[in-house]
Amino acid sequence: MGIQIHDTMAGEKVEFHPVVPGQVGLYVCGPTVYDHAHLGHARCYVAWDVVVRHLRARELVVKYVRNFTDVDDKIIARAAERGEDPIAMAARFADSFLEDMDAVGCLRPDVAPRVSGSMPGIVDLIGRLVEKGFAYAPGNGDVYYAVRKFPAYGRLARRNLDDLLSGARVDPGESKRDPLDFALWKGAKPGEPAWDSPWGKGRPGWHIECSAMTLEHLGAPFDIHAGGKDLVFPHHSNEIAQSAAAISGRLAPEDFARHWMHNGFVEIDQEKMSKSLGNFFTVKDLLRLHDGEALRLLLLGTHYRHPINFSDGLLGDAERRLGYLYETLEKADRIAEGAALDPVVSPWAEGSRTALDDDFNTAAVLGILAEAFTAANAAADRKGKKTPTDRGALARFALDARSVGAELGILQREAGEALRALRTRAAARRGIDPALVEARIAERAEARRAKDFGRSDAVRDELLALGVVLQDGASGTTWKVE
Repeated sequence: MGIQIHDTMAGEKVEFHPVVPGQVGLYVCGPTVYDHAHLGHARCYVAWDVVVRHLRARELVVKYVRNFTDVDDKIIARAAERGEDPIAMAARFADSFLEDMDAVGCLRPDVAPRVSGSMPGIVDLIGRLVEKGFAYAPGNGDVYYAVRKFPAYGRLARRNLDDLLSGARVDPGESKRDPLDFALWKGAKPGEPAWDSPWGKGRPGWHIECSAMTLEHLGAPFDIHAGGKDLVFPHHSNEIAQSAAAISGRLAPEDFARHWMHNGFVEIDQEKMSKSLGNFFTVKDLLRLHDGEALRLLLLGTHYRHPINFSDGLLGDAERRLGYLYETLEKADRIAEGAALDPVVSPWAEGSRTALDDDFNTAAVLGILAEAFTAANAAADRKGKKTPTDRGALARFALDARSVGAELGILQREAGEALRALRTRAAARRGIDPALVEARIAERAEARRAKDFGRSDAVRDELLALGVVLQDGASGTTWKVE
């Protein structure tokens, strides 16, 4: 069996065969940058990051395109509230987004086009649709797509025109011929950014932007178009209609993108995350007190298509699990140092890759890793001198753990560095002063040298009451936060 993906258009898992053997074109709808990235963004882009990593691990050459929408109604409104230039404000939030995605371990895309830099292609694409009769300009500076001209409209979302018409309307000031039609170009309004076009100064509608950027950077057909489930309708449905109409006389959706993939939502304590409910978290909010890799580990624990239930307690649990993984790696590295590597790849590592082949099942991989780490920990802690075979097996474990981890985007830091970073975050959350802990450890060491074991035990108990656990080893005493 090859790589299986769940195709939204097909409604089931299908075997993935790239348009060009050995190469993959992947487009992921990027953020509309009018604020800092939130937890839902992290969930979305971690999911597609794993897709990119695994496809590349399977020796496919992936061109990963993820855009920035930096021209949009929300951006214009937020900039007006702040008294800022909308393009400059969007650029600042785009930089913030990149910083946050770096912090949760996401690879940068190969191409990151912005709407503001893609206007010639957008205008050209709209012009082609007008010329072919799929779009019309009522003469007021706007251009609309004529939905009824595209027979397959709504197929991705499994909606028909009659159902859609019941909820459609024409807002005041619009010059649509049909309530279902949507804007490709919006005539300029005073004080808003605007660009030249054959229909007058204005700016693009949301949906045409992604069509133009995919066609410019990936051509058609390309392999996978991805994004959140909330984009299935209308955004992706409209993209299909306008793109297929522009490029294909057959009006076939698959002439644009061969496969469509969508990730599930984030819920907070069983409720959908939203600002109105007051349960809205930005990535920066979370990373002030928690480790970015721990957040990623939590997100990977749920299959990308399923809703993920988030709570601060679960993030704390993920941080402790990540600490355990790095502690095990540190132990294995220390015992296996200089050992001859067992040449056979671990069966569990192959099983992990097979799970990723099955629609990128990260939750299954984490289950496999948990068993492998438990076994490695037991082997490392087993009493008695380690044989060359024992040490070689631990060396193989550490290598395979990091190799599988690379496909998930975890376990790539040096173990000691990661453990210190996790300890620093945990201490900050508990209000523990690391300098105080180090001073108490030094005091305890002096008491032990003086054989004052009562004082030594008292220091240990004092720190334990604060939530600090001491770990004595051959190289001295270290500590962690429970």
